[in-house]
Amino acid sequence: MIQVTETIALDPRDISEQFIHASGPGGQNVNKVATAVQLRFVLHGASELPDDVRSRLARLAGRRLSREGVLVILARRHRTRERNRDEALAALVDLVRRAAVAPVRRVKTRLPKAQRERRLEAKAHRGSLKRQRRTPPDAG
Repeated sequence: MIQVTETIALDPRDISEQFIHASGPGGQNVNKVATAVQLRFVLHGASELPDDVRSRLARLAGRRLSREGVLVILARRHRTRERNRDEALAALVDLVRRAAVAPVRRVKTRLPKAQRERRLEAKAHRGSLKRQRRTPPDAG
């Protein structure tokens, strides 16, 4: 099990990896060795994830989530499979960790009466300044 938080752990059986050819650094080696990793995590198959975390993870994943509910993470920055594999796994764990944090509900508060009055006074003052700048109607 891959421990994400104290209460959430990912089953390695829900994660599959596929190594593909990467673009970028690597010299002649880039054309011979498949070093980039495409990590796939079946979101709906993960029974360990609570439903609220699963829905937040789907929202955080954005375009990385396929129509079938598979989260695809591509890592190709490094020249070795191991480092790309570690980076992809770290990205998955980070996404799940961010999804595990429940958003704080905003509590509506009323604007204090004094603050409302100050705002209205400031608006009235600004309006009077603008009225004073106008040309008199009989001057035209």
